[in-house]
Amino acid sequence: MHIFKRFYLIGSLLLSFGIPLITFTKYIETSDSFTPIAVSTNIMENTSISHWEIITISLWSLYFLGVIIFSFRFGKNLLSILLKIKRNRKENNGSYTNILLKEKVIPHTFFKYIFLNKKDNETNKIPEEVLLHEQAHAKQKHSLDILFIEILQIVFWFHPLIYFIKNNIKLNHEFLADEAVLSKGTDTKYYQELLLSFSTNTTTPNLANSINYSLIKKRFIVMKTTTSNRKKWLRNFLVLPLTATLVMSFSSVEEVRLGEENVQEIVDQEGATKKQIKEYNKLAKHYNEMNLSEMRIQKKDMDRLHYLYNLMTDKQKRNAEPFPNFPPPPPKYPEIKRSQNAPLSPETPKTPLTPRTPLTPKSPKSPLSPKAPKSPKAPKSIKVSKPAKPAKTSKSVKG
Repeated sequence: MHIFKRFYLIGSLLLSFGIPLITFTKYIETSDSFTPIAVSTNIMENTSISHWEIITISLWSLYFLGVIIFSFRFGKNLLSILLKIKRNRKENNGSYTNILLKEKVIPHTFFKYIFLNKKDNETNKIPEEVLLHEQAHAKQKHSLDILFIEILQIVFWFHPLIYFIKNNIKLNHEFLADEAVLSKGTDTKYYQELLLSFSTNTTTPNLANSINYSLIKKRFIVMKTTTSNRKKWLRNFLVLPLTATLVMSFSSVEEVRLGEENVQEIVDQEGATKKQIKEYNKLAKHYNEMNLSEMRIQKKDMDRLHYLYNLMTDKQKRNAEPFPNFPPPPPKYPEIKRSQNAPLSPETPKTPLTPRTPLTPKSPKSPLSPKAPKSPKAPKSIKVSKPAKPAKTSKSVKG
């Protein structure tokens, strides 16, 4: 359970960053006639905007001031440990390194380095159980967890849960180290007396694991408590519905409207989508199988092929169907201006001109032809005026 708690505490921090980044996509079918409605709003000027700006600037200034203070504190603690490692005597102890200090300190650990008092170490005043406790911290690399939570504390110094999780992480480290010592066959009562003897008010670096950690009473209760396997599995199983609830509560949902012909992309991506490539391959294959002499091209298909082909990357173009070899369009003939004698279009028909009828002589002395030539018949759709009757002449006198 202590191992599970260690990963649970670190995992809960990582999930708290990852869950808000999860986005579920919801597709909504819409008709072609759907058009977005533009809503215009008039923002009223508010005299309190300047006050909000002042408050915002003040809060950001306070936040960055806290970041600077906690960064300085973290750097100071880290530098202090590194200087102790560099300036003091080292003693190799297998996979661990003992750093022997002149000052009176409580044994503490940072990665593989175990800090001990030089005099106590030479006179063998440090019990073996204490060394086993610190070696458990080094072996399980608890310093990684502490560095992780300390860096998060710099960024989220204002968040109270950071301090709560930090204390629980350090406390769980002590549970793990205590469990490692007791698993070696150490008597529980004797080990508890050792913990009490090392529980002094001496401070240890924040970045190190120390045997002199607070909440000794809780550690003693955990040492004597045994949990059944059924309860362990039940507690572990509760993490799954809890995680599912958090994901559904704090993740985001993005709605995408689908038309019959096009799909709005959720995110900008390089190249064409799988659906677009499939559509292109289908059209390109259709035209590639045609003979050039019998090819009939639809303009919308040609425009669509050009659009999809331009979307694809070079790699997608190489893997897709080759672009169809469309024949060139027919040449456009120049418009010919119609001359006056050119026939009219059938939309505006004109009736043919009728020939003129011969005129009769006006002079009475001229002999008249017995019959005037008849004018040709005009089309039925046109009325032709009748020729004028010849003028009457005086009757000739007999003999």
